[in-house]
Amino acid sequence: MTTCPLRIPTECFKDKTYLCRLMKSLLSANYLKGYKATLFLAYPVVLSQLGHIMVGVVDTAMVGQIGTVQQAAVALSNSLYTLVLVFGLGVSYGITPLVAAADSSKNYSESAELLKHGVVINTILGILLFLLLFSLSPVLNLFQQKQEVVDLAIPFLNVMMLGMIPLCIFSGFKQFTEGLSFTKIAMLITVGSNLLNILLNYLMIFGHWGFPKMGLMGSCWASFISRVAMAIAMFSYVYYNKPFRVYREGFRFKNISKELTKKILAIGIPSGLQWFFEVGAFAFAVIMIGWISPKAQAAHQIALSLAATTYMMASGLSAAASVRVGNQSGLKNKEGVRTAGFSAFVIVMVFMGLMATSFILLRNYLPSLFTKDADVINIASSLLVIAAFFQLSDGIQVVGLGALRGVKDVKIPTVITLIAYWVIGLPMSYVFGFKLNMGVQGIWYGLSIGLTFAAILLFLRFNHVSKKL
Repeated sequence: MTTCPLRIPTECFKDKTYLCRLMKSLLSANYLKGYKATLFLAYPVVLSQLGHIMVGVVDTAMVGQIGTVQQAAVALSNSLYTLVLVFGLGVSYGITPLVAAADSSKNYSESAELLKHGVVINTILGILLFLLLFSLSPVLNLFQQKQEVVDLAIPFLNVMMLGMIPLCIFSGFKQFTEGLSFTKIAMLITVGSNLLNILLNYLMIFGHWGFPKMGLMGSCWASFISRVAMAIAMFSYVYYNKPFRVYREGFRFKNISKELTKKILAIGIPSGLQWFFEVGAFAFAVIMIGWISPKAQAAHQIALSLAATTYMMASGLSAAASVRVGNQSGLKNKEGVRTAGFSAFVIVMVFMGLMATSFILLRNYLPSLFTKDADVINIASSLLVIAAFFQLSDGIQVVGLGALRGVKDVKIPTVITLIAYWVIGLPMSYVFGFKLNMGVQGIWYGLSIGLTFAAILLFLRFNHVSKKL
């Protein structure tokens, strides 16, 4: 019997109840190793994922110093931009478990091919997403939003979408290196990019140090420049760094294989759709809240920025789970797959529990960092309490998706996310928000129910699939 490192009464282990057996298992030596390995992989990815969403958070906070209408414009444009962003990031996730499996058997030539195909796919994807949303941005006029908000949101969105091209290129290299368990450099590049974004926001929004005072548009151009810097830095690291020389064939962008492209997209597209369905539900919620008032929309953006921050941090744990489960799956180690997956579930539950507590304790303080409008702060404060209650669900469902992606199970999880958010969550949001007159809080209640439904089913799905490996 494995010795438990924590002081739990031996009577508990003699008791054959399910709870005691579960505690014994989760505190065993295998799981303690699993926690350590997952955290070692996850913390750089967490900071890197956090960096993606922090661009929007910084924009929201700094634009909030200009006015509520401008902040509502950022909320409206970010609702569509984030929707496209997570789809692009999700598609790039198709590379990671394949690289992890190839790396477990030291197959350098296959990894090099995955690098080449992943970067090509992501570059084309970034261009297509930019062209798509650039052509569709005028549809914001059809969503019955305040016209002064729409007039500011459309040009802001167009420039933000231009940044999708370098971001997708960055993501192609990033997912390759993470599949090899090199996670720290992407973190450092993302942190550096965010510091650059903050500096450029300060200079270009307010016109400091001789820069033109561009207001709202200064914010999106600052984001674009920081995205370009990310792509250049990540390319340079992989191309010139000595450990990656064995993958140099991956930089010869010729002889693209249709079969390997399909293999990557078979995981990547469902992964992108999984994120799309969840974030799309919250994006559509922005439109529904716009029917209420710009203040409600601004408050929603503040609370959502904070909730999205914890979500992206949890998605870092999800990425680590995908890599570790992918490694164990490549080695055909069933128990290793289950330990890797469930250790990630435990970590994310502890982490999101702490985030939920902080949301409740700081519900009045955190919104004041984004705006001085007392009405917006009061609404955002009430939304943070609701966000606190769905933190566990949000963390469990995103780790479930990552763990399942590690065993290349993506089709059923995609259906689960579609049903959870678009068949259950959004309709209930509309009923609570407008039919029962609960307003913006009612919309968030509906989204919480969708998240909980997804979390339960994805957890059960991983348990079922990993048992049958």
